[in-house]
Amino acid sequence: MNPQSLIKNRVLHELTAAISATLMEFFPTVELSQLKIRIEYSRDEKFGDYSSPFALENKNALGKNPKDISELLIPNLTKSKMFSDVSFSMPGFINFRIDKQFLWEFILHFLDKDQIYAKVSDPKKICLEFVSANPTGPMNIVSARSAAYGDSLAHLLGSMGHQVQREFYVNDFGNQVNLLGVAVLLRYLEAKGETISFQDEEDDRSVYELIEARILPKESYRGEYIKDIAIAYSQNNKEREDLEKYIQAKNWGEIIERLSVYAVQFNLSRQKDDLKSFGVHFDQFFSERTLHEEGSVDAVSDLLKKDDLRIDEGKLYFLSTKYNDDKDRVIRRDDGRPTYLMADIAYHINKFKRGFDELIDIWGPDHYGYIARLKGALVSFGKPEDSFKVLIAQQVNLIENKEKVKMSKRLGIFQTMNDLLAYLGKNARDVGRYFFLMRSADMPLDFDLDLAKDESDKNPVFYIQYAHARICSINRELGESDLISKSEISKSVDMNLIQSEDRARLLFWIARFPEEVFDAASSLEPHRITNYLQALSKAFTKFYGNKENRIKDKLGMEREMLLLLIACAKIAISHGLALLGISAPEKMSKEESVIT
Repeated sequence: MNPQSLIKNRVLHELTAAISATLMEFFPTVELSQLKIRIEYSRDEKFGDYSSPFALENKNALGKNPKDISELLIPNLTKSKMFSDVSFSMPGFINFRIDKQFLWEFILHFLDKDQIYAKVSDPKKICLEFVSANPTGPMNIVSARSAAYGDSLAHLLGSMGHQVQREFYVNDFGNQVNLLGVAVLLRYLEAKGETISFQDEEDDRSVYELIEARILPKESYRGEYIKDIAIAYSQNNKEREDLEKYIQAKNWGEIIERLSVYAVQFNLSRQKDDLKSFGVHFDQFFSERTLHEEGSVDAVSDLLKKDDLRIDEGKLYFLSTKYNDDKDRVIRRDDGRPTYLMADIAYHINKFKRGFDELIDIWGPDHYGYIARLKGALVSFGKPEDSFKVLIAQQVNLIENKEKVKMSKRLGIFQTMNDLLAYLGKNARDVGRYFFLMRSADMPLDFDLDLAKDESDKNPVFYIQYAHARICSINRELGESDLISKSEISKSVDMNLIQSEDRARLLFWIARFPEEVFDAASSLEPHRITNYLQALSKAFTKFYGNKENRIKDKLGMEREMLLLLIACAKIAISHGLALLGISAPEKMSKEESVIT
C-alpha cells in the first residue's frame, strides 16, 4: 500500500485542494505555500473522525476570523465524496466525518496480505541497538522496558519495508569488567571458608593489595548473584585447579582476566535466557572487546576531522562543544588508554562501515547528556546528523497496593527483569510487554502489578485478547469468512447495512489499521498501537454486545457482510498484537459466552 493512500493523507489531499480553490476565489494574493496545513485525529469522536486547525492557525495570514474562514472553505470540502459531513467547531477546527463507502474500500486491503501495511518508497538498512545491559549483573526493569520497546519497534519498522537488524552491545572490556573478576575471586575465596571484608572508604592500596588482604574494593560488585558465579566456576574441576595454582602464585592479573571473561559469559547467558522468555530476539550480540583487539578504538582519532581534536596536557580531546555539548570530551587519557566515549564512537563507526544507512539506539534514562557528544562525533566522521537517533526508555516504578515496591528480596538493590517475569507467571510475556508499551517510552511508567496479575478483561491486554477470542468463537460456530471468496461481496455491499453506529465505528477503526501502524512506525512510538487496539476492541465489544448484530440470525448479504467485517477486525487485532510481540489466543479460559 502506498502511504499516500492512507486515510489521513487522503483527507490532507482533499483539504489542500479545497484550500487552493478557496484562495483563487477569495484570497487571490495569498500563496498556498504561505499557509500551515495539517490534519490530526479528532480529539472527540462527536465532532468527527479527523480535524484540522487550519482556520485557527491561518487567521492572521488570511485576515479573517476562523469561523469566517471555515464558511468560505467548507462548501469546497463538501464537494468531495470522501466526506459524509464537514463541520466547524470552536476555537477554529474543521472536522471531517469519513463516508462509509470510502472506509469500506479499505476492507479490500485485508484481502491481500501484501496490502495490509503501507510501505515506504526508500527502504533503509537500519541497525537498531537496544537493551545492551552491562554484563556485570542481572538485567533490571528498565532493560525489560527497553526490550519490549526495541523489539516492537523493529517489527513496526519492518512493516514499512525497512531492513532492521536487532543488536545488543556487550560492554565486555574495561575497568568495570575487571572489577567483576575481582568480586568473583573474593566470593570464590569466601565460599572456600575464607573471611572477606568490604572496603567502605578509599585508601591508597592497589586492587592487588586489597585482594591479598581479602577486601572487596568499594567500587566493585557486592550483589549476592556474584556468589552464584563463583560457585558455578568452582564446579569445573579443570578451571578450579588452574585457579588454585594462580592463587598460590598470587598471579592476580591472570586470575582477574579469566574470572572476568567467565563472569561476563555467565551473566550474558542468563540475560539471553530472560530475553528469550520475553520473546525478544537479537540478530547479533556485538562484543566491545573485539573493537579493542582489532585496533578500531585506537583508530578513531584518524577518522574524525582534525580540527575537531586537540591535545592538552597529554590528553586527546574531541571538541564536542562544536556539536552542542556542554564541554569538550577526553577520548584518550594521558596514559594512552581510551575512554568509554572513544570506544562508543568506534562502535558506531563500525555500524556504518557494516553498511547501515541509519542507526537507532535505545538508552536508559541517565544517558541524555551523552547524546550530543556521540552524535557530534558521527557528524565529524562524515555522517548526516539525522542518520543517528537516540530514544530514551524512562524509569519504571513497580506499584503494588498503590505503593512503590522492590521486586527482588534476594538481591535487594536490584529490581530484576527475571524477578518480574517470575512474578507475572504464565502470562508474563504478553502482560509484561503490553504494560511496558502502554505509555510513551520517554515518559516514566508506573507498572501496576495488581492489574497485571488480574486475568479478567479489566486487564487491558486481556480485554484485547478477549475480543480476538470472541471472533474466533463466532467463526467456530458459524464458519470463518473466506476472505478471498468475499472479494466480490466487499465491492458490492449495500452501505445501508452499515447504518447503525456500532457497525460504522467498527468499520472506521478497522480501516484505520494501516494508518495507525504507519504513524506508529514513522514516529517510533509503539505505544500508539496499544491505544489503537484498545479503541478497536472497544468498538468490537460494543458491536458484539448489540443483539441486532447476532450474525446467526442474519441471511444473505447482511450475514456475509458482518462475517467479513469481523474477519477483518480479527486480522487487525492479531496483526496489531503481533507487532507488539503479544499472542492472539483463539480461546481463553474465562471467555464469556458468545453472542452470535
